[in-house]
Amino acid sequence: MGINRVTLLGNVGTDVDVRNPGPGQTVATFRLATNERAYTNAAGVQIPERTEWHNIVMWGRNAETAEKYIRKGTQLYIEGKLRTRTWEDRNQIKRSITEVYVDNFELLARPNNG
Repeated sequence: MGINRVTLLGNVGTDVDVRNPGPGQTVATFRLATNERAYTNAAGVQIPERTEWHNIVMWGRNAETAEKYIRKGTQLYIEGKLRTRTWEDRNQIKRSITEVYVDNFELLARPNNG
């Protein structure tokens, strides 16, 4: 038995890209930034702040909600699972990407747009 569970709290870094790959299907994708705070370790060495970028994928109703309400700068809480997919590009180079497939999410704060 295994567990594939991801919990993220971060800020949306790009506007949502919504596609309809088939009849009755909606998928939304965007990038989410999470930050690790800067700190000083026990030896007195300062460790700088670090930003990690996550590729987020939402399907169905989640995608429809994302299209309506999520914008660049929105703060989100996300629960989901990791998926890695691999493909060959047009130059026959193998590529792979790890994505977070969202099960549940909550909008925490929306950006102020004048």
